[in-house]
Amino acid sequence: MESMSASDPQNSDGEESFASLFEESIKKDDVKEGDIVRGKVIAVSKDHVIVDIGYKSEGAIPLYEFTGGDGVVTVKAGDTIDVFLENREDENGLCILSKEKADRLKVWDEISGACERDELIEGTISTRVKGGLSVTIRGGVKAFLPGSQVDLRPVRNLDAFIGKSHRFKVIKFNKKRGNIVLSRRVLLEKERAELKEQTLDKLKEGQMVEGIVKNLTEYGAFIDLGGIDGLLHITDMSWGRVTHPSELFQVGDHVRVKVLKFNSETERVSLGLKQMMEDPWSHAQEKYPPGTVVRGKVVSLKDYGAFIELEQGIEGLVHISEMSWTRRVKHPSKVLAIGDTVEAVVLDIDPRQNRISLGIKQLEPNPFASLKEKYPPGTVVKGVVRNIADFGIFVEIEEGIDGLVHVSDLSWTQRVKHPSELYQKGDEVEAVVLNIEFDGEKPKVSLGIKQLVPDPWDRIPYDYPVGRIVDCKILKVLDFGAFVEIERGVEGLIHVSEFSEERIEDAKNFVKPGQDLKAEIISIDTAERKIGLSFRGAARAEEVADAQGFSVGAPTATLGDVMREKLAGLTPKKSN
Repeated sequence: MESMSASDPQNSDGEESFASLFEESIKKDDVKEGDIVRGKVIAVSKDHVIVDIGYKSEGAIPLYEFTGGDGVVTVKAGDTIDVFLENREDENGLCILSKEKADRLKVWDEISGACERDELIEGTISTRVKGGLSVTIRGGVKAFLPGSQVDLRPVRNLDAFIGKSHRFKVIKFNKKRGNIVLSRRVLLEKERAELKEQTLDKLKEGQMVEGIVKNLTEYGAFIDLGGIDGLLHITDMSWGRVTHPSELFQVGDHVRVKVLKFNSETERVSLGLKQMMEDPWSHAQEKYPPGTVVRGKVVSLKDYGAFIELEQGIEGLVHISEMSWTRRVKHPSKVLAIGDTVEAVVLDIDPRQNRISLGIKQLEPNPFASLKEKYPPGTVVKGVVRNIADFGIFVEIEEGIDGLVHVSDLSWTQRVKHPSELYQKGDEVEAVVLNIEFDGEKPKVSLGIKQLVPDPWDRIPYDYPVGRIVDCKILKVLDFGAFVEIERGVEGLIHVSEFSEERIEDAKNFVKPGQDLKAEIISIDTAERKIGLSFRGAARAEEVADAQGFSVGAPTATLGDVMREKLAGLTPKKSN
């Protein structure tokens, strides 16, 4: 048998074929379980896909690993695919392969490479999990997005992000444990920093800018101008009344505002919205001169009055005293309610202070205008005691109109320390109109009760001349003397020195309240309306009368009368 030479072509092909087969057999021996190997699809059956990976036996992979979401098989005979070698040979002599595991490992390798290259990864937020969200990334791999990494600020409603796709940065990766942690916040912070730098470079006071409402508070709204927030204070939102920013804005609204102040060092920006419109107060004085009848809506009630919105940005105050001519309005809510549409009269306007004073009662005739004609001095009126003060009583002579009876006009003769000694609230009394004066538009009505009867002091000097002996009743005893009643409402004082010829140290030991005694009139002061009396004077007069056989003490007889009657031979009347 002839040997083959190297130059023989047939022999040459044989050597190459042998070398190729030998090299492939070495590669087959290098294939290890757990590796991803390339194979060729040699058949697709009803349940399996047969793949030849160049090993001594083929492998069968379940058909479902090659079907898409619609159930269509995505592979055919002759296709070259990557598979995962789980086991070189099973009990049937076949290789155990997996297409899914190969794909999963390839994805993990891609993710690992992306992490090493600091690349971003696309993903879709699929569901909510404890502490955050689950994100589906390449090849269906699940990753964890902590709640703190979803946005720049804490998110209250994480469910709003489900189903949305975003780019993420991998902040933690562990292939062995299958653990991937993502962050969206890192990207947003980076974008915001870049945007902030651009915004700061072009931001100027007086500039009109656009932004998005980011947050609402009681005192204003924070507007995202692009990487930097500006504050739109509630007082700069509208020329009109704004109780809360939510009345005008919602989070996410796009707004156009004006930069009022900007500090590049502190990066604080103050914004204004109303400054983009004309100040309605600039023409208010011409539009609302005093006397103008206006119409507006009640927007606020305070203890002292009601604010009426005449137009957006212009409000007027109806003071509680300007709501009614006659009614005593304790609180504006007794007359008006928020939301009411009312008419009023402009009383005064101060555009520098942005103030308009309004009145409602001025829409009706002033009932006080004819008060003087209706109640001239001397008119007797009836009324109810509405209030009692130290200085007098207030009597309502008609609805809303009170007159004052000063304590000095309660009685001609009684010493009234406090009006409550004589009157109580609700008492019906008669009085005389003394005078009516006006303090501004409000009347001051002066009344008198004692003027209903003649002044007894017109007759007292004649009824009780000096020297008359009178019966009196002890009313009050003090250290310096005693007050006595001569007749109803007519009082006098007996000083302690006039009690007796002897020295009296304590008047209370000499007389008691309620005693009926005789006294002599010793002084009359009509200017001061004072009467002075004397016990000892009456005693002396009686002693003289007794010595001469006369009786003294008749209220109508004086000592002089007794002497004159004696000289005339008349017998004086005895007192009872």
